[in-house]
Amino acid sequence: MKKVLGWVVLALVIFYIGTNPGPAADIAEGVGDGIADMFRNIGVFFSELAS
Repeated sequence: MKKVLGWVVLALVIFYIGTNPGPAADIAEGVGDGIADMFRNIGVFFSELAS
């Protein structure tokens, strides 16, 4: 059941990206920015910790 649900979700994501590329790109950009901010903040933390 989990495998089937996973494939259905993947198919829906691919369908969404194919039919709405603009909003899908905005979502991907937001996720990427969030991940970059997280790593940047980790770097700041260790930089401040070392000084």
